[in-house]
Amino acid sequence: MLRFAPSPTGDMHIGDLRVALLNYIVAKQRDVQFIVRIEDGDKARNIEGKDTEILQILEKFALPHHHVFHQSENLHIHQTLAIRLLEEKKAFVCTCTPEQIEADRKEAEKNGVPYHYSGRCESLPSGELDRLREEKIPFVIRIKKPESPILFDDIIMGEIEADPREVDSFVILRTDGTPTYNFACACDDMLTGVNMIIRSDKHLGDTPRQIHAKQLLGYDTETGYAHLPALLDKEGKRIDEQDSTGLVKWLFAEGFIPDAIINYLLLLGHETPVEIFTLPDALEWFNLESISKIPAQFDLDTLRRLNREHLKKMDDKKLSTLFGFADPDIGKLAKVYLEEASTINELETKIKAIFTPKNFDGEWGEQMKILEKLILTSPPIETFDAFKNHLIHESGLEGENLLKPLQILLTGADHGPELGKLYPYIKSYLLEVAS
Repeated sequence: MLRFAPSPTGDMHIGDLRVALLNYIVAKQRDVQFIVRIEDGDKARNIEGKDTEILQILEKFALPHHHVFHQSENLHIHQTLAIRLLEEKKAFVCTCTPEQIEADRKEAEKNGVPYHYSGRCESLPSGELDRLREEKIPFVIRIKKPESPILFDDIIMGEIEADPREVDSFVILRTDGTPTYNFACACDDMLTGVNMIIRSDKHLGDTPRQIHAKQLLGYDTETGYAHLPALLDKEGKRIDEQDSTGLVKWLFAEGFIPDAIINYLLLLGHETPVEIFTLPDALEWFNLESISKIPAQFDLDTLRRLNREHLKKMDDKKLSTLFGFADPDIGKLAKVYLEEASTINELETKIKAIFTPKNFDGEWGEQMKILEKLILTSPPIETFDAFKNHLIHESGLEGENLLKPLQILLTGADHGPELGKLYPYIKSYLLEVAS
C-alpha cells in the first residue's frame, strides 16, 4: 500500500506532484493500492476547495487512486491511541506553558545546543489527567523519547540513524485535543496498512518520530522509505513552494501539457532508457532505487523542449480541439508552428492570429486589399505554387510586394514559417482567413 498525503493549505507544487507520481508508479508496479490522504489537521491553514483541486489535478495527470479520505475523519482514533499510550506509560501529560518552552529554547540557543524537551513533566502521575481536565488546566500529551537510536534504511538516502534526543519527547496531542502532524501521520499509515512511503526529503527528520510512534503502538509491519532529494531552481536553491513558477496550475496556465510534465519529473535525478516517453512507458522500466540522492535542478527551458516534443506526438485532431477546432489539418498547422513555439499558449497565439480579421491600415494595406479580392473570387487551388502563380498573374505583384502582404493576410504576422508549409492546412479556410 502506498499513499500520497497532500495538505489542502495551498496550491499543488511540482514537488508534490513528483511525490504523487512516484507513489502511483511504484503502486502500479507492485500491484498494490494507491490511496490519497488529505492531511487537513491544520484547520487554521486549510483553504476551502483545495482538496477538490488536488484530486482534479491528479485526474488530469491520469493518476487514479483506490480510495481518498481526510485525516480529520480519524480524529477520534488519534485521540484514543494517544490516551492508550498514556495509560501504558509510553506517553505523559505536560503542563509546560508556552513561556516555559520558549525560555528553554532561548537557553539552548544561548548555550549553542539544539533545543530538547526538558523532561519537566515526565514524572507526573498518569492519574493527573482527570484533575487537569476537571480544573481546566491546559495540557498536551507527549510521547516518551526512545531509549535507543531509531534506525531505518532509506532506498535513496541510505542508512539513517536518529539519536533519541533528536526524536525527543514530542507532542502527540495538543491542548485542543487535536493530534500533531507526526502522530496523526503515523497512526493513519498504521491504520491503512501503508508499507512503502515515498516523500520529499524535507520529511526526513519526521520519519524517526513516526517510526517511534508506530513502534510504541505495537505496529511491527516492515515499512520501506524513500525520501526524494530537493528540486532546485536555476540558482541552485531549493525551489520556494510559494514561487508561482513551481506551481502545477502555473504550468497549466503557461500551456504545458501533462505528458511533458510527467516526462520531465521522471527525468530529474533518474537515468532513463529514452528521453521522450509517456507514463505507460515509464511503468515498464522505472526503478526507484536508481534515483540519485543529489538534488536535481528544475529547468523550464528543458521542460519547454520536452513540451514541444510531446505536442509533436499528439494526435492532430486532438491537438486542434485545444484551439476550438475538430480538424486534423488545424492540428498539423499548429505543428508547423512548433518550429518557433513550445507551449499551447504560444501555439494558440499563432492560430488565433490566422483566424482574426486582418488590419489593412499598415504599410502593406493596399497590396493586401488587392490579394483579398483575388482570393475571395479564386477557384480552389490545390498547391501553394499554383496559388502563388495565380496571384502573381492576376495582381501583377511580385517578390516582396507579393509575399510580404500575403504573409500578413494569411497569418496575421509579417514573419513566420514559409507559406508553402502552411498552405496545405489553411487552403480550405482561405475565405475566412484572408479577410
